[in-house]
Amino acid sequence: MSRRVHPHAKVRSQAGASRLNTSKPPRYEVIDALRGFALAGVALVNLRWLSLYEMMPKATREALPSAGFDAAAISAMSVLADGKFITVFSLLFGLGFALQLDRDEGAAGVHRYLRRMLGLALIGLLHGYFIWWGDILLTYAVVGVVLLPLRHLPDRALLAIALAVAVLPPLISAPVRAWLPPIPAGKEVFAQALQAFSMPSWREFLHGNIAVANWARMANWALVCFVLSRFLLGYWAGRKGLLQDPWRHRALLGGLCVGGVVLGLALMGLAEVQASWRASHPDLDTRAVKLTLRMLARLEPIALGVAYAAAFVLAFSHPRMRRWLSPFAAVGRMALTHYLLQSVVGVALFYAIGLDLGGERGLAPVLLAWALLFAAQVLVSQWWLSRFQYGPVEWLWRWTTRGARPPFRRLSPEPAAA
Repeated sequence: MSRRVHPHAKVRSQAGASRLNTSKPPRYEVIDALRGFALAGVALVNLRWLSLYEMMPKATREALPSAGFDAAAISAMSVLADGKFITVFSLLFGLGFALQLDRDEGAAGVHRYLRRMLGLALIGLLHGYFIWWGDILLTYAVVGVVLLPLRHLPDRALLAIALAVAVLPPLISAPVRAWLPPIPAGKEVFAQALQAFSMPSWREFLHGNIAVANWARMANWALVCFVLSRFLLGYWAGRKGLLQDPWRHRALLGGLCVGGVVLGLALMGLAEVQASWRASHPDLDTRAVKLTLRMLARLEPIALGVAYAAAFVLAFSHPRMRRWLSPFAAVGRMALTHYLLQSVVGVALFYAIGLDLGGERGLAPVLLAWALLFAAQVLVSQWWLSRFQYGPVEWLWRWTTRGARPPFRRLSPEPAAA
């Protein structure tokens, strides 16, 4: 009697054989797809700022004819998107760094990794200062270097440091702000930036963008802790092989999904009731309690971000769901290119140097632009990768990392994904 072999086991054996027969690192479709999914959510949040809507004064937004719809949309995005998708995106960067470091052992591998971080930093500087001030790539590059000496820590230490770093900012906020130079209030900075971005002058645009970028580097200093905590969690996941071989880890992924949802919703509920709870218990309305609540609030996007990632990977393990989710993979393979392209399109649509759509029309046009933009990115990615091996920015980044020009065009068209 022949023994029945599970299809996932067959896929794993074929993947293992391919790793033995070629020096080219394997691609994991589920990781690419999850990265594309995360990028969709990141674009949704970023376009609120790129549209200039979030820079408008609160009174101006509340006076818009679309104020009711906008408030509902903001509430929905706050619950479902804010902090969650950038958590997944950051987790995957940390996981990617784990794969690179584990693949390239020795001094040569470390030097290649550092060149990769330098290339990412240069891309981030160009993006942040000349396109959109909200860049995160420079922070990724800096934290990627910080990750290097931590890579040999045991699993428990990685997880403990990740959680400690995540809740650290409220504890060190006072000394950090005392050390930094005086930082203008956000309302003042955004008012000046909105004026600059509403003028059809490239000079005003660049001056305004550079000013906000410099302010954001200081005002958002806690972003380093945000990213480092996610990188460490992603590095741990890469070391464990959670996404490289999800079938073997489906029980752990299921636990992370359920546990993340329960913890995230509990922390979200706590954030909603804590003000009234403290008001009804004045004896407990102390600085220590407020500090603890602020620290706990920083765990909510981690919990739900991990739950999103685990749920996506488990869904991708099922053939029927994979058919619907696999189009995200092409976008994920070109994530760096598309991340930058989303900023370019946002500026072109909403700034005065472009079509000057602005934020005065509310969030409905922003949501429409997001849907059309991401749909176009899915189609363009599939077309591009059938002809080229990498996205254009990924190709340049790989060139700076390896020190040699990689092949760009495909010798033969890539077959469409099943």
